[in-house]
Amino acid sequence: MLTLTTSAAAHGVATSDAGYIGEITGINLLPFVYLGAKHMFTGYDHILFLLGVIFFLYKMEHIGIYVSIFAIGHSTTMLLGVFFNWAISSYFIDAIIGLSVVYKALDNIGAFQRWFGFQPNTKAATLVFGLFHGLGLATKVLEYDISPDGLLPNLIAFNVGVEIGQLLALATILIVMGFWRRTRSFWKHAYTANVAMICAGFVLFGYQVVGLFVVP
Repeated sequence: MLTLTTSAAAHGVATSDAGYIGEITGINLLPFVYLGAKHMFTGYDHILFLLGVIFFLYKMEHIGIYVSIFAIGHSTTMLLGVFFNWAISSYFIDAIIGLSVVYKALDNIGAFQRWFGFQPNTKAATLVFGLFHGLGLATKVLEYDISPDGLLPNLIAFNVGVEIGQLLALATILIVMGFWRRTRSFWKHAYTANVAMICAGFVLFGYQVVGLFVVP
């Protein structure tokens, strides 16, 4: 329990980043672009969800559609969440993000069709979970205690950075997946990989639930 609590508490913004942002005022576009890109590219929960989304997508047009839907979702709630100061527990939101990883991996292995006899609308689900991922980003940004001076331009810059980080993460995933898909082991281990993602999603969920109820 102590280990889980520590991990959950550690899932926030870096102290140095928070201190820097808390001290500056006015429009500072480049620092916020950097922070947005850093948070998305190093956000393992977001990367796991992206991996699940593109796991069985081969055509770039399909990848572009789903990634765009996800980007619209998280951009909307990130901007609105910070601008209107939606103070929601980061542990609660991150727990839902962990479940989004579980959902997508279950969808990839056809669990919903086998268990319930229907296929959820994958585009709608991607948008809904994108909205929750955006709220997760908003809770992190609110931890920076940003000055209201230049808030909107700085938020837009942060969102641009998030998209840059997402593209970098996506490019990395696609390169790795491209090599893996050319091997015979891909179809052999694709199911196992998604089961591992389910486990990872539940671990992320468990960390955040512990933080929600244990961390003061």
